[in-house]
Amino acid sequence: MPVHISAKVDYAVRALLLLAERAPDLVTAEALSTEQDLPREYAEQILTELRKLGYVVSKRGARGGFHLARPADEVLVGPVVAALEGPFVTVRAAPPDRLEYRGVAQHLPTLWGAIDETLHGVLDHVTLADLLAGPVLDVREGAAG
Repeated sequence: MPVHISAKVDYAVRALLLLAERAPDLVTAEALSTEQDLPREYAEQILTELRKLGYVVSKRGARGGFHLARPADEVLVGPVVAALEGPFVTVRAAPPDRLEYRGVAQHLPTLWGAIDETLHGVLDHVTLADLLAGPVLDVREGAAG
């Protein structure tokens, strides 16, 4: 089963990683756009949304820009994805715990729920700092990299 990572989530995590790498310096939407090859308008929208969600702080003015609201080792990827996209797994736009099937399919929602829990098990244990440190290889015990 393919797992779809939206452009919005991809761009947001890339933005957060750039901010984490540059901390405590400010990063502009233009710098994000240039360095991560993102459309300028979309870079601005993503940073604005991340600010509204409390992940970044903005500073206005000629020397303005954005920086992380918390240290990179405190920002987990899972909650970012959930805040931007909602539940990781949905079936016809419903999360697994809202599904009810009869007969032979009655236990199918538990499978969809298990997939959701597995995704959470990975994404809820990986921080921006983990991603900056290198490839994320083992997150089963909450130890990335």
